[in-house]
Amino acid sequence: MRRTLGLLCAAAMLAAAGCGQTSPDKEPQNIKIGVSIYDQYDTFIGLLTDRFLRLAREKEEALDTTITILQESAAGNQIDQNVQVEDFIQSGCDVICINIVDRTDASVIIDIAEAAGIPVIFFNRELVEEDLERWDKLYYVGAEALQSGRMQGQILIDLCRSGFKQVDRNGDGLLQYVMLEGEAGHQDAIMRTQYSVSTVEAAGYRLERLGDEIANWNRAQADNKMTQFLEAHPNAIEVVFSNNDEMALGTIDALHRAGVQPEDWPVVLGIDGTPAALQALEEGEMAGTVLNNALGQAQSMLDLACAVVVGSPLPDNLENGKYIRLPYETITPANVARYKETS
Repeated sequence: MRRTLGLLCAAAMLAAAGCGQTSPDKEPQNIKIGVSIYDQYDTFIGLLTDRFLRLAREKEEALDTTITILQESAAGNQIDQNVQVEDFIQSGCDVICINIVDRTDASVIIDIAEAAGIPVIFFNRELVEEDLERWDKLYYVGAEALQSGRMQGQILIDLCRSGFKQVDRNGDGLLQYVMLEGEAGHQDAIMRTQYSVSTVEAAGYRLERLGDEIANWNRAQADNKMTQFLEAHPNAIEVVFSNNDEMALGTIDALHRAGVQPEDWPVVLGIDGTPAALQALEEGEMAGTVLNNALGQAQSMLDLACAVVVGSPLPDNLENGKYIRLPYETITPANVARYKETS
């Protein structure tokens, strides 16, 4: 998949981060950005990249600088993504944005980019820290996965504090739960799985795990896994921790198809704050989610990409010269309307 878009979008970057404050004697320059995503079918990544392009289009008339965006999908293949990076360099890209397939296998991309002197902004899928430190033109834009797990756990804590008996439906003093994990080895999946549960336990609530399956961030896979959970533990599941909203929505699909009555549903929790999840929250099918700020990450990528190419000051929210991490936000039925307005 390749989309070559000539966009007058430098202002999307320049307005927010000061990239537009070029010196009087420096002419605006054209910028070419290569973007490679790990999988074109990932809902959140699609949302993020759409925001990236939308921000560019919204600002295209502000400056006379043209930005060409080359976008590729690696379809889950790290070798293909490595080749895409080579293609971006051959095509004259000034900066490359990578949603890496395998966070533990960034060496080839780093070596290729460093040899060509092309800065790389990794996003959403955080590579190993030691790799990011290998060169001063490597950056990361995303969020703190540990925080999202804690916030998901806090949603359940708040529900328990407001009405424990409504969560502990069988009245045994334990919260029977199942876990739907994103992807084996993915930093976000590991942190969200660990800290959602440990946060609840640290608050004094006892949990009993009935099942834990990997569903690869995928709604259909989660539907299948949840169907299996329901068959193995009929009327016993009280909480569903899902590493992302797509898998939470797959849980809801399974509950509907199994004919579980709404009053007998477990507490369903997600992470990302996608439009479909917000709708499920508003309809009472999900108990809560945690916003993974796609718009903020897209804006930060644009800001940073412009800054490293044009040579203007790097964004103020860049930490240690390497990281931009957008904070997560808790979304529940009580505040979902506000987020729907801006989604």
